[in-house]
Amino acid sequence: MSEMLFRKDAYLREAETRVTAHTADGGVVLEECLFYATGGGQPGDAGALRWDGKEMRVATTIKADGDDIAVVPVEGEPLPEIGTVVVQVLDWERRHRHMRVHTALHLLSVVIPLPVTGGSIGTEKGRLDFDMPEAPGDKDALNEALNGLILRDLSVTESWISDAELEANPGLVKTMSVKPPMGAGKVRLVRIGTEDEQVDLQPCGGTHVARSTEIGRVRIGKIEKKGRQNRRVYLHLDG
Repeated sequence: MSEMLFRKDAYLREAETRVTAHTADGGVVLEECLFYATGGGQPGDAGALRWDGKEMRVATTIKADGDDIAVVPVEGEPLPEIGTVVVQVLDWERRHRHMRVHTALHLLSVVIPLPVTGGSIGTEKGRLDFDMPEAPGDKDALNEALNGLILRDLSVTESWISDAELEANPGLVKTMSVKPPMGAGKVRLVRIGTEDEQVDLQPCGGTHVARSTEIGRVRIGKIEKKGRQNRRVYLHLDG
């Protein structure tokens, strides 16, 4: 099982580890992985592995067999041999933009308090799909409410509950199409705001900023109709 360094510290940019395996598709499995693996609408991280004066550029990161994580090299890059000690170097700017968008989408689900049917995260924008039969009447008001939450400089923290506790509290799950990661006996919750003044709390395995002001100003963009009940709401970083 690859230890998830990104889960311990989303701000860690470099880390040493050892190569434990190669996948059949040419990926490199790491003992401790700095890179986030594609999942929950968040893309896998990019960056590089460095060892003995060599470098393998990482195109993306994916889940491998079991609980392993594999970094996928840019085509034609040399692979470090199994057992090699490597330094992982994260493409921090790309990751940080994903973190900003991801936390902003959690806040979007607060100002539009409807069931979420899908979503995705990018470096410039993200989107959530809502079970929303009618389009919102005042997009400017939504923008103002969303940026107002961001400007409150809310803390973003995590806690853990058991699978059984989550099953006993199904209202914590906002997403209809993506189930939170379960089966390991515990589920990670991401809280925005303090426990006493909580703005949002939901299961999530992705990376987030530490405080809401780090997101910067955002803008709600196009709202598209996607089927009879669904509407897709785009969110853009404004810087």
